[in-house]
Amino acid sequence: MKKLIYSGAGLLLIAVAFLAFNLLAGLGLGGARLDLTEQKLYTISDGTKQILGELDEPINLYFFYSDKVAKNLPALRTYAQRVEEMLKAYQAQAGGKIRLHIIDPEPFSEDEDKAAQYGLQGIPLQQGGDSIYFGLAGTNGLDDTQVIPFFALDQEEHLEYELSRLVQTLAKPELPVVGVLSGLPMTGGFDMMARQPTPPWMVLEQVRQLFQIEQLQSDVDQIPESVSVLWLVHPKNLPEQTLYAIDQFVLRGGKLMVFVDPYAEADTGDMPGEVAVDRASNIEPLFKAWGLRMVPDKVLGDGSYAMSVNRGQGQRPVRHAAWLSLPRKALDQTDIATAGLESVTVATAGMLEPLEGAKTRFTPLMQSSEYAMPFDAQRFAMLSNPEELIRELEPTGERYTIAARIDGPAQSAFPDGIEGRKDGLKQADTINVIAVADTDILSDRMWVQVQDFFGQRMPQPWADNGSFTINALDNLTGSEALISVRSRGRFSRPFVVVEELQRAAEQRFRDKEQALQARLAETEQQLAALQQSDDPSLELTPEQQGALQRFIQQKLEIRKELREVRYQLNADIEALGRTLKIINIALVPALLTLGVLALWLWRRRRRA
Repeated sequence: MKKLIYSGAGLLLIAVAFLAFNLLAGLGLGGARLDLTEQKLYTISDGTKQILGELDEPINLYFFYSDKVAKNLPALRTYAQRVEEMLKAYQAQAGGKIRLHIIDPEPFSEDEDKAAQYGLQGIPLQQGGDSIYFGLAGTNGLDDTQVIPFFALDQEEHLEYELSRLVQTLAKPELPVVGVLSGLPMTGGFDMMARQPTPPWMVLEQVRQLFQIEQLQSDVDQIPESVSVLWLVHPKNLPEQTLYAIDQFVLRGGKLMVFVDPYAEADTGDMPGEVAVDRASNIEPLFKAWGLRMVPDKVLGDGSYAMSVNRGQGQRPVRHAAWLSLPRKALDQTDIATAGLESVTVATAGMLEPLEGAKTRFTPLMQSSEYAMPFDAQRFAMLSNPEELIRELEPTGERYTIAARIDGPAQSAFPDGIEGRKDGLKQADTINVIAVADTDILSDRMWVQVQDFFGQRMPQPWADNGSFTINALDNLTGSEALISVRSRGRFSRPFVVVEELQRAAEQRFRDKEQALQARLAETEQQLAALQQSDDPSLELTPEQQGALQRFIQQKLEIRKELREVRYQLNADIEALGRTLKIINIALVPALLTLGVLALWLWRRRRRA
C-alpha cells in the first residue's frame, strides 16, 4: 500500500481525488459558510432571520457595483466584497424568496441606464471620468421599489440594519402610521437671523423612511383609527378635548411616545424669531392617571455626565451640568428601546417618578448618575456661564429617571367624560407608554451633524438619540425583529498598525515638506521678479541669465525633493504591504514545503 502511495500512479490517484473533492464541494457545498471574524461580520442576526423567515412573496435585489472602475480603490473593494457576501447570506437564509442579481454597470451600458433608472448615484472619480456605482435596488411583486443610493464607507456599522430595513419594507409595503402632534417646529420653520427657511429635523426625516407620518393639530378631538402610535412632542397648553382624545386613544390600545420638558431650549415661541416666555410642557392629568409625574419646574443637573460645551471663540470649553451625555451604563440594556445604544444626549431635562400606589409598572430607561441634583427651571432663563452650575452642584446621591416605560392597568383621567362626550372608556387592562422628560433630545444639534452629499442631506450621528426614537417607535408598532438588528453594536476595525506607521511618517516628513514648500515659494518669487521687466526689448545681462538658470535648476531640485518626501510618507506602509505579501505568497508555502520534506526524510531514515 505504501509503495502504491509513493509511486507515480499513486500520486496521480491523489491528484484525481483532490480534483474530484473540489468539484463535488463546489457543487454540493456552494452555500456552506464559516464565519471566523471576531465580530461575526458575515453572520446575520436573529432579527434578520426572523424578517427573512416571514417573507411571503419573492423579492428581487439588484446589487450595482462598478468592479472594473473601482480596481484602484482597495478600501471600497473590501467593503463591496463584504456587502456582496452579506447579500449572499440573505439569499441563502431566505430559502428562495430572495433573488440576488449582481451587476457591474459599465460606462454607457444598459446596466448603467438601469442603475440610473432606479435612482442610484454614480460618483465620478475625477472631472469628466467614469462614475462608480455602489448601491442596491430592491423590488417586490407589486413593483414597489426601495433603494440604497450609495453604501457610504463610514456607515458600515449600519449595513445589516439598512439591508434588513429594505427587505422588510418590500415585504410589508403598508407602513405603520405614526400620528405626530408637536409644539416644536420639527417639520421646518424660518430662521429670522439668517432670513431663510430651516429644514425638517433629521429625526423626523429618518422616521419618515420607516413609517407613514400623519400630522395632527393641537386641537384634535379624536385620534384617527389608522394611527398605530401617537408621537407627542412638547404638548403645551393642550385643550381639554385633545387631552381626552389622547386618554381614549391610549385606553383603547393605542401606543404613545411622549416627550415633555420643564425647559425646552428648542421652544422659540409661537412666532418666528420670538423668544418663548414659558418653555415648559406637561400632560399632568394624564400622567397622574397613568401612575407617574414629571417633577414640576425642576431641571436635572449631573456632574458625572455633564457635557463639555464651547462658550465662543477665544474662550475655553466648560462643563454644562444640565447638558448631559448619558453613557451605556445610564441606559437600560434589557429594554429593546435602549439596548445596544452607546450614548444619548439631553439638554435641561426633567425628572420622572412613579406615584405611590400606582397600578402601572414604571420601568426607567434612562437615568442620571448618583452625582446629580435638581435645579430650578427658571435658573436657565438668565444663565450666562454654565460653569456656575458645576460650582453650585450638591449631589443628593439619588439616581433620577429621564425616560421610562409605563405599562399595566390604568384608569381614565376623565372618569366622568367631558362636555358632550360621556360614553368613553373608563379603564384598560394594559396600556403601553414611553415617556421622556426632554424635547431637546430630538433636535439636530444634540445628536447629529447633517452634510450635503450630491443634493442629499446625509446624517453623521455622534450620539444615539435618533436610534432611540426609532427603536421606541419600532417597539411600539410591534416590529421587534428590526430593533434587534439595529442594536448589534459597532464593529469598526481600523488598521491600527498602518495608522501608527502613517502618523509616524507624517511626523518625520511633514516639517521637511513645509520647509521645502517655503523654499519653493521663495524661489518662484525670485524667478518672477527676475523675469519681470517693464521694457521687453531689454536683454538680461550674462550675470542675470546665470542667476535665472540657477533659480530654474534650484526649482527643479526642490520639486524633486518634494516628490521624494511625499513618496516617503507611504514608504513604510508599502514596505509593510510587501512584507505581508512575501509572508503570504512565499514564506508560508516555503515553510510548509520544508516541513513536508523534513517529515519525508525522517520517515525514510526511520525505515532504513
